[in-house]
Amino acid sequence: MEDLSQLAFWLALAVATFGTLVSWAHLLGVRVVMRRLATGAGGGPVVATLESSGPAWTGRLGRASAAAAWGTAGLLIVWVFARWLAADHAPWSNMYEFTVAFAAAISASYVIFDRVFARDEDAGGMRPLGAVVFPTVLTMLVITAVFFPAEIKPLVPALQNADLLAIHVATMIIAYAALSVSFAAAVLYLAQAAPDPERRGAVRSRYERLPKARTLDDIGLKAVMIGFPLLALGIALGAYWADHAWGRYWGWDPKETSALVTWLIYGIYLHMRGLRNWSGRRSAWTLVVGFGAVMFTYFAVNLWVSGLHSYAGV
Repeated sequence: MEDLSQLAFWLALAVATFGTLVSWAHLLGVRVVMRRLATGAGGGPVVATLESSGPAWTGRLGRASAAAAWGTAGLLIVWVFARWLAADHAPWSNMYEFTVAFAAAISASYVIFDRVFARDEDAGGMRPLGAVVFPTVLTMLVITAVFFPAEIKPLVPALQNADLLAIHVATMIIAYAALSVSFAAAVLYLAQAAPDPERRGAVRSRYERLPKARTLDDIGLKAVMIGFPLLALGIALGAYWADHAWGRYWGWDPKETSALVTWLIYGIYLHMRGLRNWSGRRSAWTLVVGFGAVMFTYFAVNLWVSGLHSYAGV
């Protein structure tokens, strides 16, 4: 099973690389064409050139991007189950396992959102978000391959609670994955939205290839509405586990504190959306800051800030 998990990992990395290239080609409306240069002596070398893609080719790129998303998600889900069976515990006990599981959850979340919003003709599907989602997933997989050892090691004593390891960390992973989708929507919103000169305070959409600005704003909100309560549940489960492992529910450990700050950032986002109708660029920037807090909680605290949650395995 360990060999199967490694095979699934490397195949997923290859498919995510393909998906990154295809999603950007789809977003920009270009394709690569191989042409032979003409010289005075006849045919010259063959070079790759970028050309504008027509509607038919753009449709093919969109379908290829969707297939890559399904392939990446499927392969990483295979990795989760194969690694689980090989390690005999939930595969998120160190940085290698958590990062791959995180990438799997992001890929699956993107696929699910794509299916939901693809039914909305105004949204134009979620495929343009692949230009942000795929590079995020690919970066995580590359970092995992380069820096994090894949060896299966015995669990440290604090993690030897199979049920809470599976439930608590899985909840955090799914929460972070949903918030990653909100980040992708926010990035595209900042690129798409422009002030509407005819209506004060309103925005218009710049690019036809992207979902409309208000659709991206709505996607960001819905992703947070999924991720925010899951993050709260994950923190609560972590406090419950901390009482069993260390004899206290909360000790202001760096991981606990950083997760709480992250939760508060998204709480502020929802508060301002609900009470002050605070949408648009300010909301999008809040989502970018929130995702930065997610990454800080995950990478910085695990790797560089010493605490009780230091289980990086590197």
